[in-house]
Amino acid sequence: MSRIPVARFPALDDRPVLCGQCPFVDGVILLAVLILVAAILYSSVGHAGASGYLAAMALVGVAPEVMKPTALALNILVASIATARYWRAGHFYWAAFWPFVIGSVPLAFVGGAVTLPHYLYQPAVGLILLYTAYRLARSTTGRDGPALEKEVGVPVLPAVVSGGAIGLLSGLTGTGGGIFLSPLLLFTGWAGTRPTAGVSAAFILANSAAGLAGNVASVQNLPPQIPYWAVAAAVGGIVGSELGSRRLSGVGIRRALAVVLVIAGVKLVFT
Repeated sequence: MSRIPVARFPALDDRPVLCGQCPFVDGVILLAVLILVAAILYSSVGHAGASGYLAAMALVGVAPEVMKPTALALNILVASIATARYWRAGHFYWAAFWPFVIGSVPLAFVGGAVTLPHYLYQPAVGLILLYTAYRLARSTTGRDGPALEKEVGVPVLPAVVSGGAIGLLSGLTGTGGGIFLSPLLLFTGWAGTRPTAGVSAAFILANSAAGLAGNVASVQNLPPQIPYWAVAAAVGGIVGSELGSRRLSGVGIRRALAVVLVIAGVKLVFT
């Protein structure tokens, strides 16, 4: 297979894709596979996969200015699919959704406009996510943590305040905020596992749309290869949300969420 000139595809840097012998087209296909896997895993817990997509794009050498708008666009696609699936399965609760969104969306704009030194906030947030993953894993063993299934009961004022903090963090990290909302809902006992996934999916959709709308100029950086990646993300979103909304047990969802948090935490700590 002959190497396709990099100049035709601005999404990737001039660096080789993983190895000097790997053709450029293989990089596009490899990223599609990674996006498919990330979408399945993340959507199974009501997430859309932004941190997974960012990690995959960094791995194959996608140009930095392309990464954020591409991740947000894929996030909106997968979050839309996941929201529809969880809503149809009866796991979306408006009363648990709107207080968080009221606080999060405005501060997501603020967070997106603020640039902090990566060496300060990324490792700190990454370590928090890794600790949260550890707690979630323990909660599935029966030795630690709250009961796996609870009714939905979200206090409005704490949810608005928490939503604001999550919105700020999501803006700073370039994610939809689900990696922060899901553990909060589970550890406070405000929602059970499947309601948490359903509310998180809609929350991520709202935050991702707001983040992309707040920086419309970045849309011009979307690469020509995005249709291939969008198909992979859509298929992954359909498969993962079906698993999460109907197939996986509460324990299975929590374990999958722990894996998601480990991926996101490691990415933040080491990038």
